[in-house]
Amino acid sequence: MRLVLASNNSKKLAELGAILAPLGWELVPQGQLGVAEAEEPHCTFVENALAKARHASRMTGLPALADDSGLCVDAFGGAPGVHSARFAGEPRSDARNNQKLLAELGDNARRSARFVSVIVFVRHADDPQPIIAEGEWAGEILPQARGDDGFGYDPVFYLRELERTAAELDAAEKNRRSHRGQAVAHLVERLQNRR
Repeated sequence: MRLVLASNNSKKLAELGAILAPLGWELVPQGQLGVAEAEEPHCTFVENALAKARHASRMTGLPALADDSGLCVDAFGGAPGVHSARFAGEPRSDARNNQKLLAELGDNARRSARFVSVIVFVRHADDPQPIIAEGEWAGEILPQARGDDGFGYDPVFYLRELERTAAELDAAEKNRRSHRGQAVAHLVERLQNRR
């Protein structure tokens, strides 16, 4: 199946592409098809993911897959949440986002956080029954970054049971454990049950 990915994030494309490849799904980033990014005006992951999927499908005529994900820090009441990619403003910068997160968290003892991913699949732009799948990955925020792999907040997201950050995991292990990996697994299960 050929799907348009409602994202131009090359790292997200690689991560999702690796997870979906065994199913024979080809993900094409919307930018390759001349589709501009959709607005993300909503305050929830699910609303933003649905808006992005419908936009990409409407512009291409293809089934679409969209992910909206972010880091929810308990000490911040769930922020940065849907604003994770732009937490430190424009232009987007993983390094500046991490610096701002660590500066604002300071020496706060409450460092629990979770990555959240909502993935939406639509067969067409007006699909009345989109498939919505979610995943959560619990961890805590370290006071300084560790690791060279991954992207976003991975270098400061510590997994106590593994004694490593998400940026210290290889891609295959991260894909098995991550919020996005969980969401895709739920999506695939729901798609298979729909047939």
